Amino acid sequence: MAKDEQDSAGREWRPETALVHGGVTRSQYGETAEGLFLTQGFVYNSAEQAEARFKQEDPGFQYTRFGNPTIQMFEDRLRIFEGAEECRVTATGMAAVAASILSYVKTGDHIVAARAMFGSCRNVIENICARFGITSTIIDGKDLNAWREAIRPNTKIFFFETPSNPNLELVDITAVSEIAREKGILTIVDNVFATPMLQRPLALGADVVVYSATKHIDGQGRVLGGAVLGATDYITKYVQEWVRQTGPSLGPFNAWVMLKSLETMPVRVRAQCASTAKIADLLAGLKGVSRVIYPGRADHPQANLAAKQMPGGGQMIAFEIEGGKKAAFKFLNALRLILISNNLGDAKSIVTHPATTTHFKLTEAQRDELGISDGMIRLSIGLEAVEDLADDLTQAVKAAKG
Repeated sequence: MAKDEQDSAGREWRPETALVHGGVTRSQYGETAEGLFLTQGFVYNSAEQAEARFKQEDPGFQYTRFGNPTIQMFEDRLRIFEGAEECRVTATGMAAVAASILSYVKTGDHIVAARAMFGSCRNVIENICARFGITSTIIDGKDLNAWREAIRPNTKIFFFETPSNPNLELVDITAVSEIAREKGILTIVDNVFATPMLQRPLALGADVVVYSATKHIDGQGRVLGGAVLGATDYITKYVQEWVRQTGPSLGPFNAWVMLKSLETMPVRVRAQCASTAKIADLLAGLKGVSRVIYPGRADHPQANLAAKQMPGGGQMIAFEIEGGKKAAFKFLNALRLILISNNLGDAKSIVTHPATTTHFKLTEAQRDELGISDGMIRLSIGLEAVEDLADDLTQAVKAAKG
């Protein structure tokens, strides 16, 4: 687990405590639960105060698109827990990814990214950035030499997910960050699969970490959100200005929901990891399953790196059903407990067929390059009894063979 944290008063807290008490600001009423400030704007005591507030000479809030007490508590709690200097939250995870990249680069710049990533992330880097004259090179993120060889004089960002979506491929955060630092390149890590409970990219050398808070941070499939964390200069100069001016702002209600969700994240993630390890072993022993990919298993191709970067295998499994798409669909349709959805990180266990959903916009060649076969299933383990999950998966695999 992570090292002790500190609150704003300098007290040292362990992760579990920081996620309950970190960043709390109470109103004059002294409420126990964090306050939910559902307001668009704020009132000033005088015209002079309004002027000072807009000049940032007077502390306080102006407009919820710029900031809000509830939103700030969520940002502060994440910042304290992650060990970052600053945090800004956004309306969705993809808003966080887009803000982290597009706020920093300009026409003529170049991005290097690992090929194993969520389809929407790849679309931002390869297609949306290209519309504004920002070029990119997509590489095998496992290959350290590929990162070095892809660098150009105008390279500004290294971007990667680890573990990746959906095939749980890993990137050596420390090694890649060192390569980037030598050339003055910003390293951005999408840490959504590992969660901040299992991996700390900033502590491993990365400059920026992004999250889809929609996933394990909320953890119960209720609201959307995202977060970008990093150094004060980067966040305030680039990300903050981007969010303020383009408007992908998180609403106070969603911030409050996820603020409360952080309190239970350690309990949820630990329980999910324990169940996921058992389910991965179960799947590996079932006839009809040709391959299981789980960072916590010794047969993962990068098991040593997983053990180095993560204190647990995580809550996600990728596996292949023999018989391609037809058998995979039979498996999905035979499930009685586990839900079919493109989301993940829920209290409910969820399965996805990446080739026809989350990664369907990739070409067949691109999917083949990433190892996303027609028989691949992505499984997000929830909080159900592991025995019930095992029973459901076992009968579904049998049905897929029929």
